[in-house]
This record gives sequence, C-alpha cells and structure tokens, in this order.
Amino acid sequence: MNVKQAVLDILKKEGKPMSAGQIADACGIDRKEVDKAMKTLREEEKIVSPKRCYWEPAG
Repeated sequence: MNVKQAVLDILKKEGKPMSAGQIADACGIDRKEVDKAMKTLREEEKIVSPKRCYWEPAG
C-alpha cells in the first residue's frame, strides 16, 4: 500500500479531522512521508481542512 492510500484510509477510518502528526503516529509512517502524501492529496482535492492544520477526506 502506498503512503497516499494509507493516509486516506486512516482519515476515513478515524472519521474526524486529524493533524499530520496524528496521522503519522496512527499509521506508523515517517512524518515527512505523510507530509508529501498530504500535499499530493490536497492538490488532487481528496482531503480538505475544516480548521487550521487538521485534515479530513473531501466529500
């Protein structure tokens, strides 16, 4: 499973907005890798930010 999919899966599973640090802790992936994946997911409009520094799946 790639990092992007892991990040998206964690966000969907938790069902609440999460910070990059919380996502990294939850899936056991390095924070820098999570940040890169989240940047791509933001560009693809697959995640949105309901409040500063917290993210959730779009739609």
